[in-house]
Amino acid sequence: MKKRSITSIDVGTTKICTTIAEVNDNGDAYVVGVGVTPSNGLHKGLVVNINEAREAIRTSVRKAEQACNYKVESAYLGVTGRHVSSVNNHGVVAITRNDRLVRPDDLKRVLSSAQSVQVPNDRRLLHVIPRGYSVDGQVGVKNPVGMYGFRLDVETHIITAAATSIQNLVKCIRGIGIDIDDLVLEPLASSEAVLTEDEKQVGVIIADVGGGTTDICVFKDGSIYHSAILPVAGYQLTRDVAIGLGLPFDVAEEMKKRYGSVMPVYESKMDTANPISEDGHGVSYQDLCDIIRARVEEILRLILLELPNSDYESLVPAGLVLTGGSSNLSGIETLGRDILRLPVRVGVPTHISGITDSLRDPAYATSVGLLLWGAKNEGKSKWGGNWITSRFRQMAAKIKKIFFL
Repeated sequence: MKKRSITSIDVGTTKICTTIAEVNDNGDAYVVGVGVTPSNGLHKGLVVNINEAREAIRTSVRKAEQACNYKVESAYLGVTGRHVSSVNNHGVVAITRNDRLVRPDDLKRVLSSAQSVQVPNDRRLLHVIPRGYSVDGQVGVKNPVGMYGFRLDVETHIITAAATSIQNLVKCIRGIGIDIDDLVLEPLASSEAVLTEDEKQVGVIIADVGGGTTDICVFKDGSIYHSAILPVAGYQLTRDVAIGLGLPFDVAEEMKKRYGSVMPVYESKMDTANPISEDGHGVSYQDLCDIIRARVEEILRLILLELPNSDYESLVPAGLVLTGGSSNLSGIETLGRDILRLPVRVGVPTHISGITDSLRDPAYATSVGLLLWGAKNEGKSKWGGNWITSRFRQMAAKIKKIFFL
């Protein structure tokens, strides 16, 4: 069976993870190399120092290459940040041929019609995702090609990003000699790794609580319904602990990871009057957990406020799937159920094999999801894959020409 290699690069606020996998003809991904390094030059998903970010990415890629003796030439890249925004839009075209048969060209026309929203010059289209088609008023059509009709409608979810933010990220990757296979919104990638098809069909929220941002996607009827990026996540948790308890940031981060809980059980830990210590710094276990819990409660409520429908119980009966590094906090599922009154679980990456021991952790949902995305969409027409427009491809080519040639 023929194999090919694909690479994903998750450029996060706290870490950069490069993952290399072999993919067979069936689309199964087998991880052969992983390279993880601390992130530099980024803040809340945005590049703030190109030289530092480029070198951190280079180190991560080199580690992954050394693990499997592969040379990375191109990669799937995740995109996040507060600059990302989305809107739902409708498109319609007439089927004018005598046979009234819907053809692939008609899909291109109706998607082009749907993306005719006014995009400012400082923003670029990232994804145009069909949510569902209708033919002559018959709704719920997933693939209208081959059907008969006079009119074809499509509901789309359109995601845009700040052009300069994309250019800075592209420059970092191109600066180390790597081409970009695709740019993918990070919560979309994470959903590939941690959500089930049943959850997407019934209605579910995925919240990737990372280091700098909380990335949200809502799925309904098998396709994306809403997306948003919150500029609050694990960094704010650590910062609150550092300020509230008078600790250096690094010590606060280690204490959060080692002792932090949002539903502490004091009897099984220690008496709350006894301090916990790290690098010579001692703090109250209760104070640590109270600070973390307050911020996590805020993040959970902000996730709820981002939903486009106040009747969230009927919109997302499958509940909330938390992933990302900050979802490893002890008790977060229980707290989520208490606050949201919805089913809550922590999503761990699945559907992948190979050297995945370190990847079976919510912190690597985006990395694994990008690989699964690439395995599923590689070689497909971007219209057929429904994820990135030809207009964005043209923009990427211009960026390459202007900055790197």
